Amino acid sequence: MSPRPRKPRVCCPHRAPGSLVFKPAGTPLSELERIDLDRDELEAIRLCDLDGLSQETAGERMGVSRGTVQRLVSGARRKVAAALVAGSALHIAPWSAEMTGEEGSDDGETDG
Repeated sequence: MSPRPRKPRVCCPHRAPGSLVFKPAGTPLSELERIDLDRDELEAIRLCDLDGLSQETAGERMGVSRGTVQRLVSGARRKVAAALVAGSALHIAPWSAEMTGEEGSDDGETDG
């Protein structure tokens, strides 16, 4: 049996499509371990930690349950902490205009 397809989520309306990497200064990216932060994890910590929304309100904005937001925030915090403590590169996956709820072409990426 194949896994259930991912539910489309509106996330990161403030970001242009693309990807970001945050890394320690002075160390080439090729020499660092890379930790991947999913777009929905970034959006969950933005809404809860930066904007100060409750997990329930964040879930309503993202179109997911409070429990899903709790899981996303927990995973994101763990990844950010691991990157900071270990001096790893934190890679934020690229997203398309479709994911931000804006009109535009998709970058061809599929979630799976």
